[in-house]
Amino acid sequence: MTLVKRCISQRLVLICLIVGGLSAGPMVWTAEGHEVVVTNTVCIRSGLKWNPKFWFGNLDDPMPPPDYRPNDKHRVRKWYYRNSMHNFDFYVIGLADKTFRRSGRFPGMVFNPRKGWNWALCKYKWVRLPFVSFHRQHFQFYLGWRERGNFGVKLTFDKEL
Repeated sequence: MTLVKRCISQRLVLICLIVGGLSAGPMVWTAEGHEVVVTNTVCIRSGLKWNPKFWFGNLDDPMPPPDYRPNDKHRVRKWYYRNSMHNFDFYVIGLADKTFRRSGRFPGMVFNPRKGWNWALCKYKWVRLPFVSFHRQHFQFYLGWRERGNFGVKLTFDKEL
């Protein structure tokens, strides 16, 4: 067997293993988990999602609640800085305006109620969006599409968790 044929056959085997692993992935993800259906009632026009001005807004909470920095004259500006990409995370790359299925260990929650690892997979049509979180005494971490379908990242070290 020539070197070229050997290299091609090795690559084919590698590709088959990768494709086989990806197709078996959802079965592994749901092996010990549960599934919930998340119904979102917000309706966002597709054309609005292409507008970068929309990305930087906050459709759900455009004004801060009364208890958010009540004596600060820059409270509205700080509210937008606090979560400046809300619409982008929820509606552009997220599923917060769609009805989808979420399967995993604790699919309706961000963190495992008994501490430790939690994972989930959001399923919308052919799209699969992963989520993983970990919670211990003074440490919290999550990455991925959360229980409402919005994308999020968090890493916290705290004495009071």
